[in-house]
Amino acid sequence: MNVDWKNIKIKNLAALVCHELNKESIDAVLVGGACVSIYTDNTYVSYDLDFVSHSSLKDIAGILSCLGFKRESSRHFIRKDCPFFIEFVAPPVSVGNEPISTKKTIKTPLGSLKLLTPTDSVKDRLAAYYHWNDPQALDQAVMVAKAQKVKVAEIRRWSEKEGHIEKFGIFLKKLNV
Repeated sequence: MNVDWKNIKIKNLAALVCHELNKESIDAVLVGGACVSIYTDNTYVSYDLDFVSHSSLKDIAGILSCLGFKRESSRHFIRKDCPFFIEFVAPPVSVGNEPISTKKTIKTPLGSLKLLTPTDSVKDRLAAYYHWNDPQALDQAVMVAKAQKVKVAEIRRWSEKEGHIEKFGIFLKKLNV
C-alpha cells in the first residue's frame, strides 16, 4: 500500500484505519473533533482521530503497527511522518449520557468509514460545551450544523434530557435559528 502519510487527509486516514480493522473483524466508529473536520470540509482542523471500539487495544495495536503506527501510551498511536495521531476512547459510542446506535458510513478510495451522524456529531460537541463549558466545542457544533443537514428537534430533545436547555438556546442563537 502506497500512502503519502505526510499529506493524507483526515477522512482518508480514518477510512484506512476502519478498513484495516474491519479486515480483522474489528468494528470501530470515529467520534469527536475528527468528525467535525470531515463534516465541515476542514473548516475546523483536528489532528487526532478518536475511535470507539469494543475490541482489545492489544488486537488494535497489532493492526495499527502494520500501518506503521506505534503505541505511544495505553490508548494513543502515532506515526512520525503522519500529522495525525489516533486514540481509542472507552466504549460505548455515546453522546452525553445517551448511547448512539445510528452511525453514518462514508466510502473513500481507502475504504469505508463509520462515524457519528452529523446530528450526533453536533450533540457530541454540545456535550463538551454543556458539561465542561468548552466554548470551542460550541463553535464546532455550530460549524457542523451550518455545513450539514441536522435534526434540530432531536438535538433539542437530547439537550433537554441532558439538563441543558438554556445552553441549547445559546447554540440556537449562534446558529441563527
